[in-house]
Amino acid sequence: MICRMVRDTAAVASVAALMLVSCKESAAPARSPVPVRTAMVQSIAIGNSVRYSASIVPYSQVDLAFQSAGYIDHVRQVKSAGGGTRNIDEGDFVRKGTVLAVVREQSYRDKLQQANAQLSRAQAEYEKAKLSFDRVSALYKSQSATKPDFDSAQAQLESTTASVSGAKADVSEATTALGYCSLRAPFDGWIVKRSVDSGSFVGMATNGLTIASTQTVKAVFGLPDTAIGRVKLGQRLSISTDALSRQFAGRITAISPAADPKSRVFSVEVTIPNASNELKSGMIASLAIEGEALDQSVLAVPVSAVVRNPLSSNGFAVMVAEGDSEIESARLRPVVLGDVYGNMIAANNGIQSGERVITTGVSLVKDGDRVRVIP
Repeated sequence: MICRMVRDTAAVASVAALMLVSCKESAAPARSPVPVRTAMVQSIAIGNSVRYSASIVPYSQVDLAFQSAGYIDHVRQVKSAGGGTRNIDEGDFVRKGTVLAVVREQSYRDKLQQANAQLSRAQAEYEKAKLSFDRVSALYKSQSATKPDFDSAQAQLESTTASVSGAKADVSEATTALGYCSLRAPFDGWIVKRSVDSGSFVGMATNGLTIASTQTVKAVFGLPDTAIGRVKLGQRLSISTDALSRQFAGRITAISPAADPKSRVFSVEVTIPNASNELKSGMIASLAIEGEALDQSVLAVPVSAVVRNPLSSNGFAVMVAEGDSEIESARLRPVVLGDVYGNMIAANNGIQSGERVITTGVSLVKDGDRVRVIP
């Protein structure tokens, strides 16, 4: 009797629980379809040209360092926009050999004068020793002078000869140091940076100015290993920029022999004539690499359709919209990604040509969600 009551009570409780769950489920509102946009899975030829982004850099750029220490006496003066003069600065063009800055020369002139005085003294001592040696040498030949006298005169001559050589080296060093007081432009170019001013103290190897040559420039870009075989030294390429309407022709002049350890791409340089200085350092350019015409094609989806696979930490996936009505279902499809072709990326092992993948709103849906495709 008691057991029957227990069983009856348990049954009633189970029924009540089921009714409560059913009520909660019926009370929960159905989730509205997520509005999304889609794109067709396409089959594309892999020999098409692919555009790459490049950065314009000067053909050569150097830091001009002082080789003589001291206080800056003056910096080259140029006309200012207001009609006066100003220090040469960033953006100014200079010719090869132009004096850009000068270290105070007085102490170096004094050193040169001292070196010249030492040279004059050494030459006088040499002349005196030479006359003495000639006289003793003549006497020694006539046996009127002893061998020690001859050896002493010869040693004195050799000593004064060495003194003259040392004095000449000191003069040359002092002359060079005086010449290094002037910092000169090594080629025609544009001032990129000025780090000193009148009255600044500079030591040897202090960078004073930076100059760049833009008579020719380089467009530098990176290529993955899958495309490195499409370029070769001397190959002609056309470069375009958003800032300028026309295209520029250049040739590949350098290909890195090794990939960058971080980006894993190979650096390629295209040299472009720039006599009119239209291309500026730092501009962003684009160029197309024409691939070899191949019959092979790959399935590709927009890059915006690719998401991380929630079932695999290292995998990728796309959301395929399934159905023909206004409301469709989103289905997760793991894919294996390949190369990038512009804004498309090759995707294998999960999709078929003609299917529609979600491109806008893909991060808002999960497998099985209802979606509404909007134009």
